[in-house]
Amino acid sequence: MILSLRSDNPEAEIGLFDKTGKQLACESWTAHRQLAETIHKKIEGLLNSQETEWSSIEAVVVFAGPGSFTGLRIGVSVANALGGGLNVPVVATSGEDWLRLGVKKFKDLLGFIAVEPNYGAPVFTTKPKK
Repeated sequence: MILSLRSDNPEAEIGLFDKTGKQLACESWTAHRQLAETIHKKIEGLLNSQETEWSSIEAVVVFAGPGSFTGLRIGVSVANALGGGLNVPVVATSGEDWLRLGVKKFKDLLGFIAVEPNYGAPVFTTKPKK
């Protein structure tokens, strides 16, 4: 089973797909500032709706951006954590066809390799005030 994650805007999306890319279940919700608090619960609910467990995830496809800094950071972090914990491939893709490309790419991968978000511009952080 393939888990998909998209968290680049206030409306987050997750999905479950079989190895051929056929959608089994999906959910979108207005996560906005509660994404970090809700994403794991939503994934667990989606798995439960298919009467399956976390261990049935064989790959994770995540939207890499560009998009919201915090949303992408959370989505990619969750994808990497699941990939590392389950030792499954994580694929990060972009563009309108991100999901199809990700499902196609994961077939060539074995095991976990961390992915990074694409913010669309250099990350700017402010200097601490002293």
